[in-house]
Amino acid sequence: MLDRVGAEKARATSIVRYAAGSRFPRHHHPGGEEILVLSGTFSDELDDYPAGSYLRNPPGSSHEPFSRHGAIIFVKLWQMPLSESRRMRIDTQEPSRWGMQAGRQSCLLFAGDAEQVSIERPGAGERLFDAPVNGAEILVLEGSLHEGASEYPRGCWMRLPPGWCPELVAGSQGATLYLKTGHLGTGHPGGDAWNGGGAWREGS
Repeated sequence: MLDRVGAEKARATSIVRYAAGSRFPRHHHPGGEEILVLSGTFSDELDDYPAGSYLRNPPGSSHEPFSRHGAIIFVKLWQMPLSESRRMRIDTQEPSRWGMQAGRQSCLLFAGDAEQVSIERPGAGERLFDAPVNGAEILVLEGSLHEGASEYPRGCWMRLPPGWCPELVAGSQGATLYLKTGHLGTGHPGGDAWNGGGAWREGS
């Protein structure tokens, strides 16, 4: 668990590990669900989603998830506007999804009125932010980020409140990052920003 606000029906951000052969019974997501498959293959009654797959299940949707051989997924619950209605499935391993944005490789996953989600690949020594953003959430997928003497390697997660512009730069091998911005302002389901962090390590 990386972040949780609420009891049973909570706004939550977490890393979930599915053991081989595990499954959940069909259930609903009244507040929506966002998933990035980190390793293995995650499945539901509609399809199989290997590592690198990005899914958005809108508010009111339901599914019956499982994994035949095991998987690790990054999951966000109850963080979508109730007006969102489109189900999305994106393969971030597909080269046509990638392009150059602000001088670096970027794979846009979602863009709405209150948030933008992408996979970013800053090169070695490249600064992640040049100006303050309206809140940001980062999960380091490959490589590392640095801020002064602090290093954030693969598996580190952080959330930054609106108005911050940290001097985060990619490490000597560059970095691959999940990046969400704009969603931590007031009035959005993912708001009430705070400065925090955690870490995920495959195999731990």
